[in-house]
Amino acid sequence: MIVKEVLNEELLTLPEVKGMLHEIMEERLKAEEELGYELRKAINHAEMFSKTTPEKARELVNKLLDLEKMKPEIAVRIADIMPQTRDELRTLYAKERFTLADEELDEMLGMVEEAMD
Repeated sequence: MIVKEVLNEELLTLPEVKGMLHEIMEERLKAEEELGYELRKAINHAEMFSKTTPEKARELVNKLLDLEKMKPEIAVRIADIMPQTRDELRTLYAKERFTLADEELDEMLGMVEEAMD
């Protein structure tokens, strides 16, 4: 597929992508079109690794973005992975030029825990 220009770009969480893929799948099934291999694989991946609802994932990203040392890319990664330990969170910050205090990590883990309920 040849892409001529990018119209817009937005960071999406995996649960949001899952929701969009399901909408596409429903449209194609209504039109009695066959689902392509890539679409089936993408839907399978999203279902397998998505750990929450799209609404909770976006809410988590918005809460995380209110924190001081948070970049949008990292917030989306946290919402996708839903880390459970400090070490898992630290790996997401491995390439950054700063480290996080234990209190900051615990605050993030608390937000993740809320989003998983």
